Amino acid sequence: MEAPTISQTLQQLKKRLPPLEAQVLLAHVLGVNKTWLATHPEHTLNANQQEHLQLYMEQFASGMPLPYILGCWEFFGMEFDVSPVVLIPRPETELLVEEALAWARAHPKPAYRLIDIGTGSGAIAISMAKHLPAAQIDATDISPDALIIAHQNAKKHGLDTRILFHQTDLFPEAQSASQYDLILSNPPYIPTDILHGLDVYGREPTLALDGGPGGLEVIRRLLAASKQRAATGGLLLVEIESTLGKAVHKLAGGQFGGASIHILKDLAGHDRLLKIET
Repeated sequence: MEAPTISQTLQQLKKRLPPLEAQVLLAHVLGVNKTWLATHPEHTLNANQQEHLQLYMEQFASGMPLPYILGCWEFFGMEFDVSPVVLIPRPETELLVEEALAWARAHPKPAYRLIDIGTGSGAIAISMAKHLPAAQIDATDISPDALIIAHQNAKKHGLDTRILFHQTDLFPEAQSASQYDLILSNPPYIPTDILHGLDVYGREPTLALDGGPGGLEVIRRLLAASKQRAATGGLLLVEIESTLGKAVHKLAGGQFGGASIHILKDLAGHDRLLKIET
């Protein structure tokens, strides 16, 4: 049997995967980037590569998400190690990083105090550390296993000395007097009953997804705690579930009455981000 070409293999993969994921998987198997794939469509896969691809597809068919199969995923132009103990970084969360960096450019300071609450893989904190070299960054998570991955990713990108990781719920207790210019969080926000009906349930960590009966349990506590920890003239950004915009805006107004409060939409036009300028 003739060895399949890249073009033929991609055609087959796209029957089971979205086009981008098909390219990412094949590039990983071949040890090349997506640009190389596009410029070498007639390149053939050897037997070992075909075997690995078949194994990966069997894992995918069993329900394992592709990023966990590969052990890594891209976020904000950087590659992050992932495993089933952390949430898979998603493009929607890049809006949070973009907004935080835009605010920092508009409010230049010699240094920023920044915290990423519920850091998971560390994607937000590490992306901010890369683009804000003067920032002093704390990152917290309640999961010790997640923090191992986050620290691993920080070291991978040469930023482990720039970020202090803390195993805690919300803010670090040892720094109870600290105020932050930037408070960033992608907390658990999916209402429990909705989560149980999603494909993601049971495949990614429930701890990072379940926002309680109405989806607001963690966000409510986060806003209450942030009221004392947000510096005057600072920024709070919290990713939210698309149906919770009005409810989150009301909660934020109750805690930050004199602040500028907005709900930002993602590229799909869905409510995605709570923005509070204190």
